[in-house]
Amino acid sequence: MSGEDPHYSPCMSKPRSLALPPRTRARRLVTARGSFAVLDAAAAGEARGTVLMLPGYTGSKEDFLALLGPVSEAGYRVVAIDGRGQHESPGPRGRAAYSRRALALDVVAQAASLGDGPVHLLGHSFGGLVARAAALLAPAAFRSLTLLSSGPGPVARPQRIRVRVLRGALALLPKDRVWEATRWLDSRGEEPGVTDPPEIVLFLRRRWMATRIAQLSATGRLLRREPDGTEQLAALGMPLHIAYGAEEMIWPTPFLAATALRLGAHHTVVDGAGHSPNVSHPEELAARLVAFWEQCARKEAGPRTDADAGAGTA
Repeated sequence: MSGEDPHYSPCMSKPRSLALPPRTRARRLVTARGSFAVLDAAAAGEARGTVLMLPGYTGSKEDFLALLGPVSEAGYRVVAIDGRGQHESPGPRGRAAYSRRALALDVVAQAASLGDGPVHLLGHSFGGLVARAAALLAPAAFRSLTLLSSGPGPVARPQRIRVRVLRGALALLPKDRVWEATRWLDSRGEEPGVTDPPEIVLFLRRRWMATRIAQLSATGRLLRREPDGTEQLAALGMPLHIAYGAEEMIWPTPFLAATALRLGAHHTVVDGAGHSPNVSHPEELAARLVAFWEQCARKEAGPRTDADAGAGTA
């Protein structure tokens, strides 16, 4: 059996706990493009940088709860966000408001509103597609880009079919009926006798019901039709990181490995993890992320001269 959460759903991340880590507060981030719900974890000690984390399809900022503690302990401020129309962030009812460009512009505005200069950007699953679009739109706003369990192209065919069915159901059935059907389908992959804690079930339902149907429909369409953006990423000249679990099932792992090689990107494979190493293996993933960001900082600093070394020890 893998190290993945035994009641992991292939279409969403399930936090194992809803408790806020130390130094973390839930608040609203006001930007030039509206207000967004965030979890903002202050760095322990002197901040070494700020990280903006974007959740995946049907997900939310809570998908990163287990990461906030170890990453902030390492000296990074971490801000996990609900995108427009997602969970606790307001959003329009029309699908046109959830275009790739609109979502990318939101992320650029969010990074600016944090007030910490260029930030490290991380996107999980569908959030990786949004993160990539934001980095291409405004590369100067970001110090690095991490695609976590996210390819620079469409999901694998079984998942495309699943998303298509979900979008069709949302167009025909009440939202609560779609939720019940989705839960039933997900439960078929769970171990006998394993159930989610009641507070997690309540949270998952609340998140589903709060997310705009237009957001689910429009972003599902993007997820199914995303073009391969490897060449655009290669042209960015930004530090890139491709990270995923060894048992990833949404994007084929050979494709992700080949993409990392083509990009010359920092490459992380978390043994025993599936689509959500941020939930199942947060300590290991945090260590790998921090190592990448430290590498970015060293490259930013450049080679030290003898004069610099002397000044540093004075």
